[in-house]
Amino acid sequence: MSAHAWVDLLLAMLGGAIRVGTPFLFVSLGECLTEKSGRINLGLEGVLVFSAMAGFGAAWLTSSVWLGVLAAGLAGGLLALVHGLVCSLPQVNDIAVGIGIMLLGNGLAFYLGKPLMEPQAPQIPSLMLGDWSSSANVQAALHINALFPLGLALALLLRWGFTHTRWGLLVRMVGDSADAARALGTSVNGVRLAATVAGGFIAGLGGASLSLYYPGSWNEGLSSGQGLIAVALVIFARWNPLRCLAAALLFGAAGAVGPALQSVGYGAAYQLFNALPYALTLLILLLTCSPQRAARGAPMELGVTR
Repeated sequence: MSAHAWVDLLLAMLGGAIRVGTPFLFVSLGECLTEKSGRINLGLEGVLVFSAMAGFGAAWLTSSVWLGVLAAGLAGGLLALVHGLVCSLPQVNDIAVGIGIMLLGNGLAFYLGKPLMEPQAPQIPSLMLGDWSSSANVQAALHINALFPLGLALALLLRWGFTHTRWGLLVRMVGDSADAARALGTSVNGVRLAATVAGGFIAGLGGASLSLYYPGSWNEGLSSGQGLIAVALVIFARWNPLRCLAAALLFGAAGAVGPALQSVGYGAAYQLFNALPYALTLLILLLTCSPQRAARGAPMELGVTR
C-alpha cells in the first residue's frame, strides 16, 4: 500500500477503535467494579443484550435517546441486582448464577425485543472533534460517540475512587478478604450487592452504545459475545480501570481491522479479520491463566470457592 493508504488505514482504525471499543469500555469497567468486590459476573452477556434492547425500546417509545440510555443502564442494573441477590444466598456459586443470568437476559431480550427489529430509534449524537481538519478521513475518524467521554471519566473516577475513598477501600477489602471485612463490621453481602448493581448499570451503558450508536439498531445477534470477552479483558487489564480503557481500545482496534482494510480497498480474508477480537481473547486467556502463577492484581476472594 502507498503511504497515503497507510495513513487512511491508521485513521480508520483509530475511529474504529473508539467506535467499537466504547461498549467494551463500559462492560469492562462494570465487571472491574464487580470483581473488585470479590464477585465475578459471567452474566454480563445477558446484561448487555437486555440493556441494548431496553435502551432501544425506550428511545423509540419516548423519542428521547437519553431516556433510552438511562433505561439501558437501569435494565443492566436490574439484572445485576437479581444476580447479586441470588449470589448472596448461602452455598450459591457465582459462576453458575452468572450463566443463568446470561440465559435469562438473552431470553428476555429476544422475547420482548421482537417488535423492535423494524422500528428506528433516535441515535446517540457524535462529537465532531475532527472539524478542524479539511481531510474527510480525519473528520470521519474523529466522529466520537458522545458516551465515550463518559466512559473515560468513569475510568478515571473508578481508579481514583479505589485508591482515595473510603468506599473504594471497602470494595477492595471485601474483594481481598471477606473475613477481615466482617471482623471490622462491614456487610460483605451489602458491599458486593452495591458493587454488582453499579457494575451492571455501567455495563448497561455499553448496551445503549450498541443499539443506539454502533451498529445503531436492535437485533438478536447484536452483542457478538462482547459481554463474555469483557471478563477476559478485565483479567488482561489486571483489574485496573485505566488499563481497562487501554484494553477496550485495543479490542476495538482489533474489531475495526476488517472494516478499516475494506475502506482502503482490501477486502480479502474479511471474515478472518473479523475473528481477531476472539483470537485476542483466547491469546489473553492462554497468557494469563497459567497454573504456575496467579494473575497479578486479582482480588483474592475471586479464588475462594463458594
